Amino acid sequence: MTILVACEKCGFRYKLKDTLAGKRVKCKECQTVFVVPLPLATPAAVATTGHGDPVYRYSDSTRPTQFEMAIGDSENIERISEHIERYCGPIAGVMHELVSDLVHIDIHCVAPTKERPHHTLVTSGMSDRPMAAPEQVAECQYGELMLSLPPSWPLDDKSLEDGRNYWPIYLLKMLARFPHKFNTWLWWGHTMPNGDPAEPYADNTQLCCALLLSPVRTEEGFETLEISTDKTIHFFSIVPLYQAELDLKLEKGAEALCELFEKHIVTELLDPKRPNVCKKKGWW
Repeated sequence: MTILVACEKCGFRYKLKDTLAGKRVKCKECQTVFVVPLPLATPAAVATTGHGDPVYRYSDSTRPTQFEMAIGDSENIERISEHIERYCGPIAGVMHELVSDLVHIDIHCVAPTKERPHHTLVTSGMSDRPMAAPEQVAECQYGELMLSLPPSWPLDDKSLEDGRNYWPIYLLKMLARFPHKFNTWLWWGHTMPNGDPAEPYADNTQLCCALLLSPVRTEEGFETLEISTDKTIHFFSIVPLYQAELDLKLEKGAEALCELFEKHIVTELLDPKRPNVCKKKGWW
């Protein structure tokens, strides 16, 4: 049995013998010493959707990892910051974490402009560690997340004490940490309901689930950032869903839902009260 692991500094990937689990090794590329993690059990699917995709369930009570204090990778943060400013605009501010579990998640905020009349929020830190992507798609180990907010959305500290304003920030942080916390991966077309059964994120919306898609409100080229020959970061947008939209995605697949989103111009620009694209009868 082998353990797939990446150097925490340079991202170089290794296939190591399981006898090295828990031991310190030195990266042959950058000479950084790191601990080989213990092999974690891959979660088993508990059901299959109508479209044929596996369904997994997670809970804090069955979390396979332990709390581990994390600090941000300064080189990774710098590269992501440069990438954001190249494709999205100047970073107006950063929401820093005070205490970080496994990965240090910051949120970089690009203010609205005449050309882009919305806030653009992008994470850094999710890609500090590789996700547990299946071996056949090992190139899908690194990701970051983004979403956009209307220009009137309050982002000052006082306003963010209100859950009706804070929930998109929570969503970015929770999803960015999730694959490391539960030894899994997130990718295009993956959905994450807000609980089981899914509940609205706040009392100002009925949106209750997150879908990962490709960003459409950024400049071409934003979707990927090559850090090295062994590490490419993929950027995904978060599009919150209604329950009926989630049901359609599970039954027909993400492509069927994306067709409706294109028709109704639904993107990563959040509108807590946007029309439900599956509200009318007959989509089934």
